[in-house]
Amino acid sequence: MNENNSIAQLTQAMIQYLDCPCRFFAPTEDDALILKAYREARVRGEKEGFFPMLVAVDETLWECLIMNSDEGSDGEDYRFDASAVADYRHRTLAFPMKSGRLVLKHLLEERRQEAEDDDMDWDEEIIGEMTGGEANNRFCGLWDFGTKKTLPLILAEIPVSHPWEIFAWLPFGGWNECPDTPELMAAAEHWFNRCKAVPAVMTHDVLEFSLPAPVDRDFAMELAMEHYVFCPDVVDQGPADGTVGTLADTLAQSTVWFFWWD
Repeated sequence: MNENNSIAQLTQAMIQYLDCPCRFFAPTEDDALILKAYREARVRGEKEGFFPMLVAVDETLWECLIMNSDEGSDGEDYRFDASAVADYRHRTLAFPMKSGRLVLKHLLEERRQEAEDDDMDWDEEIIGEMTGGEANNRFCGLWDFGTKKTLPLILAEIPVSHPWEIFAWLPFGGWNECPDTPELMAAAEHWFNRCKAVPAVMTHDVLEFSLPAPVDRDFAMELAMEHYVFCPDVVDQGPADGTVGTLADTLAQSTVWFFWWD
C-alpha cells in the first residue's frame, strides 16, 4: 500500500471513529485556510452546540484512541467496534468528574518528589524567574517541520456540551507521563473555568489550547506551575535554561498553550 492510500484509509477510519461532521485538509505550506475554517467553526459551534478540534491524521494517535476506547480491537486494518467506542464515550461522560485542582495538586507532589530524588534545587532549577518567555499566538502542532507543510488534518465538530468533554470523544492520553482521560478532562475543566482555555489541536503527542486573551501576569506563575506538573516536558525539554518562570512569562503573552509529551 503506498503512502497516499494509507493516509486516505486512515483518514476515512478516523472520520468514522469521530462520528461527527468533519472536514479534511491535505498538507499545505500555508495554514491560512485551516485557521479560517477553525475560527468559523468556533463561531458556529457556539450556536449549534459543538466544539471544533483540529486532529492530526496520525497512526500513533489512531492506535492510542482505539487502545483507550475499544479494548477488544487493536485497530489493525483500521477496524474498530463503533458500539464499543460509543459506550466508552457514554460511560466517560456519565462518570463523576474529578477535581482539576486536586489532580494538579497530586501531580505537583509527584514532581516535587522527582526533583528531590534527582537532587534538583526546586526554587532555582525548576521555578526560576519570570523572564525570558516569548509570545505564542499560533498553533504549532499543525506542522510537520521536516516537510515544512501542515500535517494531514481533520477539522472535527465534536458534539459535546463542554470543551473538556472533548477528551471523552478523543481519549488520547494515559501513556508515559501524559495524563489519562479523567485527568485531562479535570484539568481542562479547571482551565476553562479560570481562563476560558479550549482544546483546539491534537496529534499523538501534542495538545494545544486556544484562549481569547493572555492571562494576567499576576496569575501566570501559578498557571505555569500547573502546566509544568501536567506536562513536565514543556519545561524539562524546552529551551536550554527554561524554567517555570520562563513558561509563566510566555503564558502572560500568549493566546495558545502548547503541551508536548515525549
